[in-house]
Amino acid sequence: MNDRNHLDHVALTHEVKIIENGLLEITMLAILDPDGNIYPGATAPDIDKALAEKIYHTMVYTRLLDERMVAAQRQGRISFYLASTGEEAAAVASAAALSENDMIMSQYREQGALAFRGYTTDQFMNQMFSNRLDPNKGRQMPIHYGDKALNFMTISSPLGTQIPQAAGYAYGQKLAGKDAVTICYFGEGAASEGDFHAGVNMAAVLNCPVIFFCRNNGYAISTPAAEQFAGDGIASRGIGYGVRTIRVDGNDPLAVYSATKQARAMALETNQPVLIEAMTYRLAAHSTSDDPSGYRSKNEEDKWRLKDPLTRFKQWLLSKAWLDEAATEQFMQQTRSDILAALKTSEQVAVNPLADIVEDVYAEVPWHLKEQRDALIAHVKKYPSKYPKTSGDL
Repeated sequence: MNDRNHLDHVALTHEVKIIENGLLEITMLAILDPDGNIYPGATAPDIDKALAEKIYHTMVYTRLLDERMVAAQRQGRISFYLASTGEEAAAVASAAALSENDMIMSQYREQGALAFRGYTTDQFMNQMFSNRLDPNKGRQMPIHYGDKALNFMTISSPLGTQIPQAAGYAYGQKLAGKDAVTICYFGEGAASEGDFHAGVNMAAVLNCPVIFFCRNNGYAISTPAAEQFAGDGIASRGIGYGVRTIRVDGNDPLAVYSATKQARAMALETNQPVLIEAMTYRLAAHSTSDDPSGYRSKNEEDKWRLKDPLTRFKQWLLSKAWLDEAATEQFMQQTRSDILAALKTSEQVAVNPLADIVEDVYAEVPWHLKEQRDALIAHVKKYPSKYPKTSGDL
C-alpha cells in the first residue's frame, strides 16, 4: 500500500504567491541551424552514413509523393489527400530513432514514418484508390493507412482517438514484458481534444512506456496556435501531468532523432511516458479541401521555407561528403517516375464489390445487414448511370 500523502512534496509559503505563465522556461533542442550547420556548442547524434541517407531519401520521397497525390486529387483521380510539406523531419527522423518492434499510432500526416518502415509505393496507391489490393477493402478514406506487419496502427479520422489508445497499448506492452514502446503522433490542434488529457494522464498514472509526439505546426486547420491556447505550447501540459517533456526544433532532423532516441530509452528504462513537442510549420494546406491563403500570408510561409528540413539536412550531408548531387538528382527523377507508374497501375485495379461491405464485422452476417446490402445492390443495378462502374460485379 502507498501511504504517501499527496501533500508530502509541497513546499510551504506564508505569503500569497501567484504562479504566472512564462515563469517556467521551456527550451528547444536544436542541433542544425537553418543553413545546415551544427550550432556552436551542439553535438550531432551518433548516426552513420547509411541511416542519414535513408532519413534524407525518405523525406525526399515523402515530398515527391505528396506533390504527385495533391495533383492527382486536383485531377479528380482520388478524392482527398493530406500533404506533410515542411513537416517531413518530424515524422521521418523520429521513426528512424525507433525499433521496428515499436508500435506507431499516427494521426494523418506521418506518411514519412510509414515509408521509413518500408511501406511501398504500390501499397500507398492501393490504399488511396481503395481498390481490391487495398487491405482495408476500400472502407477507409485516402491516407488512412495501416499495416500490421510494420507495427503501424490503422489511422482513424476523428481527432485524438489514438492518444488514449496509445496509452493503453503501451500499458499492454509493459504487462507483456515487451522490449518495445508505443509512439503516438498528433498535432497541437488534437491536443485540444479531451482524449489528449485523458490519454496523457492515464499514461502518467499507470506508468506506460509511450512517447506522445506532438507536431506543433502552428495551425489547427485555419485556427492559429495563438487562438487555440494561452499557455506555453503543448510542452507545458506534459509537465503539468507529471510527464517528462522535451521540446525540439521539428525542422531539424538531427534534433528530432536525438530527442526521440533519448525519449525511447527513457520510456523503456522507466516504463514511463515522455512527451515531445516538435516545433514545425505546415507549408502545405491542411488538406486538399483547404485554402490557407484565407488565413495566413505568403510572407509568413516564406519565412518558414528558409527553415526547410530537406534543404537543411541536405547541406549537412554535403558538408560531410555523405551525399552526391548527381546521384540525388537521379534518385529524385527515378522516384517521380516510380510514383507516377504506381499511380497509373493502381487506378486501373478494380474496386471491391459492394457485397463485401458488411463482411469481416461479424462471424456470420446478420439478417438485417444482408437485407440492407441486397437492397443497396438492387438500387445500384436499377440506376447504373448514377453510380461509378464497379468492373461488372456488385
